[in-house]
Amino acid sequence: MQKGAQYQAVLDLITEIFKDKQPADNIINSYVRERKYIGSKDRRFITETVWKIIRNRRKLAFDSGSDEPRQMLLTYLQDEDFDLLCGGEYGLAPLTKVERERLKKRNEEVYPVAVEAECPDWLFEKIKDSALLKALNEPASADLRINKDDRKQIIERLRGEGLYFAPTPYSPIGIRSSERVNLNNCIAYKEGEIEVQDEASQLAAILADVQPAHKVIDYCCGAGGKSLTMSYLMKNKGKIQVHDINWGRLEAVKDRAERLGVTNLEVVKELKDKDYDRFVVDAPCSGTGTWRRSPDAKFRLTPEKLKGLNKTQLEILEIAYHHTKPGGRIVYITCSILADENEEIIKAFQSQHSDLTVVDLRNLWNDKLNNRYPGQSDYMLRMNPLQTETDGFFICALEKTE
Repeated sequence: MQKGAQYQAVLDLITEIFKDKQPADNIINSYVRERKYIGSKDRRFITETVWKIIRNRRKLAFDSGSDEPRQMLLTYLQDEDFDLLCGGEYGLAPLTKVERERLKKRNEEVYPVAVEAECPDWLFEKIKDSALLKALNEPASADLRINKDDRKQIIERLRGEGLYFAPTPYSPIGIRSSERVNLNNCIAYKEGEIEVQDEASQLAAILADVQPAHKVIDYCCGAGGKSLTMSYLMKNKGKIQVHDINWGRLEAVKDRAERLGVTNLEVVKELKDKDYDRFVVDAPCSGTGTWRRSPDAKFRLTPEKLKGLNKTQLEILEIAYHHTKPGGRIVYITCSILADENEEIIKAFQSQHSDLTVVDLRNLWNDKLNNRYPGQSDYMLRMNPLQTETDGFFICALEKTE
């Protein structure tokens, strides 16, 4: 593809993505799948450019003085030779006189703090941490967890396949690469020796403190990453039930479980039992902690959606309360950095149930992990790219009085 055609594809994609109706991943994958003539090198250039523009969306809008995708793209390309990029059957449309004049002028204004942090204004007012927001706007590392043997053996095996990993700083079952990793042809992945999972998610599963004799449910399990990790930690013993409102996700969990050799997992559509040792609430949330991977998501979130999520979070915790046995624990997890979905939800929930005691996570961490506890609170653990070099996660465990 000529450069002009590549950038026209970029414009097609950001025009659709900036409608803020669907995840960028879905739009990009669908676009490429429908255009099989786009070669691998062109595909990589186009997708990488699109993600760069998404990560700089607010600055480009500010510099161009417009939210219109074409004007933002032209500002992104303002040092390029537009005579080479514009015109022809597949290139960008020729520049108008107004566009040429505008591109001669460079914005010299200082970015407002929310623009500099690449965050919508209303969310910046909630978070008010520019350093954290900038860290969440950087691409994430590639984290995996081991599923067989020990970590050192797995790292050596992957090196033999030309993939270079190092141990994760906190999780004893995690490995990390600073580069993008394609596992499609990886033998270790196909044979169930490794699985994709951010280190913070691994730590959440470890702090659920599951035991081989436990009966566990992972409610709102999504893709089932924590369920599968808990199965590994339980040595495939006990019972783990998985539930999600999206039945298609549960089918995907079955496929992953088969590849990983998981045998103690059961899919349940209806929740009937009331004797769970661990009721893991992998709560539906804003996903603000995963912006490293989905920077477009911040623009699809609204105050109204957040209020709806808060209502759902409390409703699910009530379900958990009535299905957890005395002496059992409710483990509340989000991939959010917002207090609205974390500390405030726990406070509201606990105020309704005097028989719930918050578990000391610092002590639990020290029992299970051979490194420094990274949290500021003993009872509610926050993780994020600045503190732990992970996605943003929140974990709190509440024990029901016997």
